[in-house]
Amino acid sequence: MDDDLRDLLRLMVVARRLDEECVALQRQGVLPAYAPALGQEAAQVGSAAALDLERDFAFPTYRELGAAVAMGVDPVAYLATHLNIWHGGLYDPSATHLAPFNAVVGGPVTHAVGWAMGAQLDGTGGAAITYFGDGASSQGDVHEAMNFAGVYRLPVVFFCQSNGWAISVPTDQQVAGGSVAARAAGYGIEGQQVDGNDVTAVREATRDALQRARAGGGPTVIEAITYRMGPHSTSDDPRRYRSTEDERAWAERDPIARTASSLPAEALSSAEEHAEAVVRETGERLRALPPPPGDELFSFVYREPTAPLLDQQRAWKESQHA
Repeated sequence: MDDDLRDLLRLMVVARRLDEECVALQRQGVLPAYAPALGQEAAQVGSAAALDLERDFAFPTYRELGAAVAMGVDPVAYLATHLNIWHGGLYDPSATHLAPFNAVVGGPVTHAVGWAMGAQLDGTGGAAITYFGDGASSQGDVHEAMNFAGVYRLPVVFFCQSNGWAISVPTDQQVAGGSVAARAAGYGIEGQQVDGNDVTAVREATRDALQRARAGGGPTVIEAITYRMGPHSTSDDPRRYRSTEDERAWAERDPIARTASSLPAEALSSAEEHAEAVVRETGERLRALPPPPGDELFSFVYREPTAPLLDQQRAWKESQHA
């Protein structure tokens, strides 16, 4: 059990230190923007650790660095998306079973349901997990996806990281009924809340939901109650809409400190040492990535380029030689 918890702690610490490095890189102008996940490491690592990477598939938002780490995705290949190096990052979604992350609020939810229907039809036995926040749960696409999945009993887990805020709007002001998990009953599917700062509780709840989905038991909504300890994005200032008292109260429930408290002291220091090496290498490799070719501005826009697009491309090429 200790070895298992050590592995989860190591993944969580790597996720946090990489997250902090990404914020620093954004401040230095290396990354144009970034959405921090500070405080949500247990929810992300615990849920992703429950996946069977031979047959399940994950559909992330723009804030799932911890899930990518837990799934073994190269962090440089994942974070390359922020640099626009290539469409959907440099990693292979078909090999990693992690879809390109989606910046559309609620966007990955419909994609996961579509994939789950495909898995049901081809009989591969896999299940999908889709990530979204409590703010995204109010999107119409999310309700349509849950309804569709409920009707067809699709193998999908709707994993909501209820982090307290829909950007600057508190959950209790934008989720009717006070619970995302309670909405599952309206679609005839399973729904439950879990302590999103307890990594083992998250993993077990997700594992049970995935097993039920693979066995034909239909979808599950899991609402992981956690807290976004940082800003919504690097352009956000949470001090404008929440109190320091609230932040301090949640800091005492820090998921990494909570996990480390169940292990010998050297477990955390070992995890920190490992994370330091990962962060150093990731930063160096990210900085070394070449910028994308400029002519890609005009690629993949239309199957057959339009005359205005070709005119723009010609003007751009001429400007390069001016």
